[in-house]
Amino acid sequence: MTCTGDAPMKTATKVAEAAEMIPEGAVLLIGGFMAVGTPERMIDALVARGVGGFTIVANDTAMPGHGIGKLVSAGLVAKAVVSHIGLNPETQQKMISGEMEVDLVPQGTLVERIRAGGVGLGGVLTATGVGTPVEEGKQTVEIDGKTYLLEKPIRGDYALIAARQADYKGNLEYALTAHNFNPIMALAGATVIAEPHVIVPVGAIPPDAVKTPGVLVDHLLERGQ
Repeated sequence: MTCTGDAPMKTATKVAEAAEMIPEGAVLLIGGFMAVGTPERMIDALVARGVGGFTIVANDTAMPGHGIGKLVSAGLVAKAVVSHIGLNPETQQKMISGEMEVDLVPQGTLVERIRAGGVGLGGVLTATGVGTPVEEGKQTVEIDGKTYLLEKPIRGDYALIAARQADYKGNLEYALTAHNFNPIMALAGATVIAEPHVIVPVGAIPPDAVKTPGVLVDHLLERGQ
């Protein structure tokens, strides 16, 4: 679905103003895979502001100096719900020291939990993790003789989304692997802040290329430089 017709135009928001919207302790859904498809300007603005205590839901915590890794280095992350931390030794050190809580979730389960939160499902049934420490403390369901874990949906206070381009009604197009978690997270954030590389006139993005319709986007950041 593409927002056209009577859908309102979005007023571009300055990145520093967007960072000011986000309170201490917020749950942030942040797109990207090893920082590819991550809203770097938004993260830089959060680091500059210095307010943290965030719970970050993402595929990973990237690397020091890149993407979410900047938030980790700045001490702004209280908890990370991610599928792996293998590329970020700072995350590992903070987890071991107890400075930061890390909840490791299998990648497919993680994205399905976010999708479930976005579309209003009560949870996801998955066999992944049955019989392992992942099962601890979780409800199990047996269907046709097979055991599944009930994984609860995930929603965020804010979804921070990176896109290749947007139009002035907030329709978003992504490039290649930068699709990763971004379109799903745009469904599951109470407030969606999109950081496009460029903003183009309405109609410049072919309808088939729109992966996130503008109706989901609350704030469109000014064009990146």
